[in-house]
Amino acid sequence: MGHEHGGMGSMHMPDLPPTTGRVLGLDLGAASPVAWLAVLLAAAYLVGLLRMRQRGISWSPLRTASWLAGCASLFYVTASGLQSYGMALFSLHMVQHMVLSMITPLFLLLGAPVTLALRVLPADRGPAGMPRRLLLAGLHSRLGQAVASPLFTVPLFIASLYGVYFTPVFDDLMATTPGHTFMLLHFLVTGLLFFGPILAIDPWPRRSGHGARMLELLLPAPFHAFFGVIVMMSSSLLLTSYATPPESWDVDPLYDQGLAGGIAWSFGEFPTVLVLAVVFFQWVRSEERSNKAADRARDRAIARGESGDDPELVAYNERLRRLAAHNP
Repeated sequence: MGHEHGGMGSMHMPDLPPTTGRVLGLDLGAASPVAWLAVLLAAAYLVGLLRMRQRGISWSPLRTASWLAGCASLFYVTASGLQSYGMALFSLHMVQHMVLSMITPLFLLLGAPVTLALRVLPADRGPAGMPRRLLLAGLHSRLGQAVASPLFTVPLFIASLYGVYFTPVFDDLMATTPGHTFMLLHFLVTGLLFFGPILAIDPWPRRSGHGARMLELLLPAPFHAFFGVIVMMSSSLLLTSYATPPESWDVDPLYDQGLAGGIAWSFGEFPTVLVLAVVFFQWVRSEERSNKAADRARDRAIARGESGDDPELVAYNERLRRLAAHNP
């Protein structure tokens, strides 16, 4: 890790030109503070699992695997060559952005961390129960409902593309380590806020129907694709931070920018289809549970000597009979 480059302030870039091995390998010396956050999140989840096991509470291994996969992806993209070389190459930064906003959040949310916390945190009335009370208060607060509303999450998701890359915001954040760290966290939190109410795995401040959630998922898709096309087709450099990669790397910054646009354009399809499938199968299972509940209610009615018919239908037919009796 050598010389400073461009207008990056305290940010350092590798001296050696990028290769597949250098980009994909770990680079702990250049790791972002976000990488160590991933380690803390994994450790906290495992502590929660240990406490649940001590209480004899079961927990899905798939949820655990999903959470750890999310933490691993968060650590990898912020502690590998994607982090260090992403400081000089727009294309690698875009891979980092897409993973942080569209892959890592899905794995973390499928791990159901809020449900885990509610089961593990003590429910005491004293100071020990404060974390759980704060969590519940946040879930039921007006602020929580506003932040979980599509009127907030969808514009935020879109602004994370247009508002960051088409304004001076990106270059300003890239100039310092705290600014770059804030940007990485922003991508992650934006993805969590957007996908959280759509997946609806955990208790959430707002819960919509399955159809509304699928529509909410698809709303940003055209904006996402259009952003990628704009970057891909641009004939001038959009960001000062990536205007002058080291000469020894022999990288054309305009070509690299086009590559970044292509990554942004194509990256959103797989996560979108995956979430659509999850919501659709949730919908199917919900309908099956409703039908089974209705069947059980009819069976209990028949066992009591009743007709077992739909109560609303029975009431409607009775009303027709009364009308017929009054008006022969």
